[in-house]
Amino acid sequence: MRIVIGADHGGFELKRGIIDHLESRGHETRNMGVDSAESVHYPDVALRVCLEFQRGGYDFGILICGTGIGVSIAANKIHGIRCANICSSYGARMARAHNNANFIAFGGRMEYPEAVPDMIDAYMEARFEGGRHQIRVGKIADMEDLGRDSSRC
Repeated sequence: MRIVIGADHGGFELKRGIIDHLESRGHETRNMGVDSAESVHYPDVALRVCLEFQRGGYDFGILICGTGIGVSIAANKIHGIRCANICSSYGARMARAHNNANFIAFGGRMEYPEAVPDMIDAYMEARFEGGRHQIRVGKIADMEDLGRDSSRC
């Protein structure tokens, strides 16, 4: 798989471990930075990574900030991005299986009950179930379009 990944200063250390994990399993990663503790703005990171994803050729994206909350909120403002802030393997599987999330987010300063690489593996092993879930994902896409054209509300 090809994965695009980016982090702010609160997540750069976790990002390195994720990249090592993915590459050790034969996946290709595109590191969009940052790689230091120097303060940056997480919306800028999310935008840069999401725009790279939209250029094509990636299976999914990973974003990391201090909590995962900020980057997931920012990413979900980008048309076509469905970013889930993951906190368990179950949530990771459901993000793919039910929501067809194309991005997952983590917090570099968070304490998780499971190892982040295990959650990523659960996400990658899951498959979108379609059916009633496709209808729901379609409704989310419709909401994005409504947000662009408030005269339709």
